[in-house]
Amino acid sequence: MKLSILDQSPISSNQTPQDALNWSLKLAQAGEKFGYTRYWIAEHHDLSGLACPAPEVMLSYIGANTNRIRIGSGAVLLPHYRPYKVAEIFNTLATLFPNRIDLGIGRAPGGSSEAMTALSGNFIKNVGSFPSLLRDLLHFLDDDFPTETEYSKLSASPIPENPPIPWLLGTGKKSAVLAAENGVPYTFGYFMSDEDGTAIIKDYIDSFRPRKDGETPQVIVTVNVICDETTEKAVEVAASYLIWLLQMEKGERKQGVPSINEAKQYELTEKDQETLERVRQKLIIGNPQEVKQKLFELKTKYHADEIMINTITHSPQDRIRSYELIAKEIF
Repeated sequence: MKLSILDQSPISSNQTPQDALNWSLKLAQAGEKFGYTRYWIAEHHDLSGLACPAPEVMLSYIGANTNRIRIGSGAVLLPHYRPYKVAEIFNTLATLFPNRIDLGIGRAPGGSSEAMTALSGNFIKNVGSFPSLLRDLLHFLDDDFPTETEYSKLSASPIPENPPIPWLLGTGKKSAVLAAENGVPYTFGYFMSDEDGTAIIKDYIDSFRPRKDGETPQVIVTVNVICDETTEKAVEVAASYLIWLLQMEKGERKQGVPSINEAKQYELTEKDQETLERVRQKLIIGNPQEVKQKLFELKTKYHADEIMINTITHSPQDRIRSYELIAKEIF
């Protein structure tokens, strides 16, 4: 089974943003060592617990300090940007790091309404234009605008020998259908979706229209996982992440991911308990054997070609160990 890494570059309560970004590099390097297929870093804006608003900057840094692992965005939030500029950026990355660049594309805002306005002026309008933005971006990546269009003489230079591979990320049917119509691989955010993922992915596979000869549908399913040597230790480590999610939902996110002790001391209301129970249903927690079994069940259920793992812990060492234990159990 192929495994990959999604990194949201979380900031722990004892870290600076610089610490978090440096640990993102260490995670990518560890992922390469452990045998993971790809490493993607997410885009978020003005969220105090997350350190990366600019995946393209981190990818240049990470690409220069790794050798083989595919690297990419998870995702570039396209409604904020012009497709031409995105294509230029990722073509440059693909020129620097041949046959290693993925361009994950999303339509989420990635931050507050104020951040949306500051980035793109009218995010809602741009979201409505997302299908045409995506088509323009694919034409720029393929360097194949039809001759009768206004961009037919324009190239998103430099044109790499191996173009970035575009992936459309989503959590619902609309994104899956759009990916199928445009013949691009699809990443389903299982960890963020409340919808029936099996039906969504079936729609994608059944509706897929190849963009290029010989291409077939490809599916990644992204899931939150925390693994440790024992189930009891994994549950203990996961407490930090669960309380952090609860704090974010309640607007209490200024201190970053809490330590295990800080998480244990957090006073839970009955409503908090209900929220955590809901969150746990989408979170895989366990020892390596338990995690392996659940990942294979997900792969089979969702007809996934690959599983992408998002792991957030207070301790960066716990985070990297989780990925290592999973890799040793599966590879």
